[in-house]
Order: sequence, then structure tokens, then C-alpha cells
Amino acid sequence: MRLLVVEDEQKVAGFIKKGLEEEGYAVDWVSDGHEGLWMALDGVYDLILLDINLPGMDGLEVLRELRKKEIKTPVLLLTVRATIEDKVLGLDTGADDYLTKPFAFQELLARVRALLRRRIEAEPPLLQVADLTLDPARRVVFRGQEKIDLTTKEFALLDYFMRNVGRVLTRTMIAEHVWDYDFDPMTNVIDVYVNYLRKKIDAGREPKLIHTVRGAGYVLQVE
Repeated sequence: MRLLVVEDEQKVAGFIKKGLEEEGYAVDWVSDGHEGLWMALDGVYDLILLDINLPGMDGLEVLRELRKKEIKTPVLLLTVRATIEDKVLGLDTGADDYLTKPFAFQELLARVRALLRRRIEAEPPLLQVADLTLDPARRVVFRGQEKIDLTTKEFALLDYFMRNVGRVLTRTMIAEHVWDYDFDPMTNVIDVYVNYLRKKIDAGREPKLIHTVRGAGYVLQVE
């Protein structure tokens, strides 16, 4: 899952980003409303954590623009404004949830999980290619009747492949979705993780599902 944090307080943003990354999420952070809107319009995020008091463009204005352009990504508003009127305004503008500062990270994490679970439950319950099955809600993978144990990053990578069956995914696309914008493109981490997946998903099984497209990237498909 890839999350966008739009928060101008560096200390708060660092606390959120570090905590979410430790939970296995890919997290991008920006501190300006205009930049937050630009990145959110990309449509690649599973959830946006949006502060209301932002330089350049405030969070409610960012939210209005997103909903006007039919970006349906769930938005969790973060703010020091704690009145009922402020909460009603935020929710009526298009937010999916509202968290008042200061907050405990465990509460933030619970709200993030709830919003992501709601989004997953609105999607098809299972992803399947040949005899490979991925259940996003339960976070389990089977090849035939055998359960495949994956790390958090391996699961995120396979989930991305299975949502793009037959589409060639470049290393840049994989880095941006499964890792974040701070990812070092000069490393071979993506190739390493694809090989990890191959060993767990394809080794000793037919048909092979993960294929290298020379000079381009990788594709998951039945050949």
C-alpha cells in the first residue's frame, strides 16, 4: 500500500512517515498544499493523510479540488481544529475520516487500517491468475492448495503485479508504487525482490507466472 502524507510540520511528518514505514507501507511526504494536490492527482495512492493548515493551499481546498476531479482516494484529515463544526465541514468537503492533533500513533494506525480495509472490501475479494490466489483483505497468498508465506514487501510487490496482469511493469513503476519517491534507482533491490517472489511463487511449479521483459521490466502472466 502506498500512502501520501501532506503535512508541513516536519517533526510530525517524520513521526508519521517513520511509523507507517515500519508497518510496511510505502510513504511519500510533502509539506505544501500545491505539491500535495499535484501528487495526489497522480492517482497512485491508496490513502492520503492531509493536514488542514498548509502553506500555499490549505487542506480543505486541496480536498475540494481532488473531489472535483473525481479522485476517490480515501482522505484522513489531520488538524488541531477540534470543534464539531470543523469536523462536519471536513467530512462534508469529502474527507473519509478526521483525526485531531495531538494523537497517539496507535490511533492513527488503526484509522489508516480501517480506511484501507474499507477500500479493499469495495474491490473484488480475490485476485487470481492461473492457480495463484491473493486475498487482499486477509493478506494471504495460495498457489494451488499451498499457502505461500511472503514478507510485507513481497506481498505488496505481488499485489501490484496481480492488479496489472499482462502489463509490463518497469522498475520505475514498481519503485514508485511499492517503495517511494526516495527510492535509489541505482540499487538492484527490485530485481532481488522479484527473484525472491519467483522462488516462492514459480520454483518447481507450472505454469511460470513472473517473466522478465528484456530491457523493459517484468510482467505477470500465463504464457
